[in-house]
Amino acid sequence: MIRLHVPQPLSAGAAVAPTLDQSRYLTQVMRLKLGDALLVFNGRDGEWRCVIAEILKKGVILRAEEQVRPQAFGPDLELIVAVVKKSRVETIVEKAAELGAARVRLAVTQRTNVEHVRLDRLDAIAIEAAEQTGRLDVPTVDDPQKLATILDAWDPSRRLMFCDETGGQPVMRALESPSPKGEGERAPWAILIGPEGGFSPEERERLRSLPFTTAVSLGPRILRADTAAIAAMALWQAAVGDWER
Repeated sequence: MIRLHVPQPLSAGAAVAPTLDQSRYLTQVMRLKLGDALLVFNGRDGEWRCVIAEILKKGVILRAEEQVRPQAFGPDLELIVAVVKKSRVETIVEKAAELGAARVRLAVTQRTNVEHVRLDRLDAIAIEAAEQTGRLDVPTVDDPQKLATILDAWDPSRRLMFCDETGGQPVMRALESPSPKGEGERAPWAILIGPEGGFSPEERERLRSLPFTTAVSLGPRILRADTAAIAAMALWQAAVGDWER
């Protein structure tokens, strides 16, 4: 069944007005008609079965009929990735949404070649991936910040898996260490992926000195940023994420 993300509140009987582009998708691409059903979520009120109640010249109106899934959230995982080429950033955001990340933070490192980042485009990619994968929330995508600024404001209760191309512990071994919050309670995590040119010696030294950081290796091959992000998230999910279910 078609899934659609909307910002409006959802409750029994609520009228929901999708955007004009969404309305065109429903009626012109998917050929839905009055009374046809689809699934709608907003990241707060769970997933609802809605029907097309009205078809107007400039859009459609949906009516929420019943909640089919209560609101749920995935693991508290952030992905921090240095800004890379536009197409690779878009791939990273898409795959982060598919792999369950709650937040994507774009970082500017000493070796980052900054390109213009369109947050609206990245948000749209994250929403589309959430719609397709069945998750009930959409990861946020942050404006680029200097890596040093991100680290200065770090919450030390969040563990940071720093993917270091110069070497570190194998990921699965590193993730075997117990959570500082205690047995049975998972600590929040973040994964850090550097730029194509790697981290500078100064950045690497600082990262390795931080008490909440674990330096890991993604194997013997040097990976591009998008490949590294996908590999790291998949390994994290397999070890301590919701793939354990």
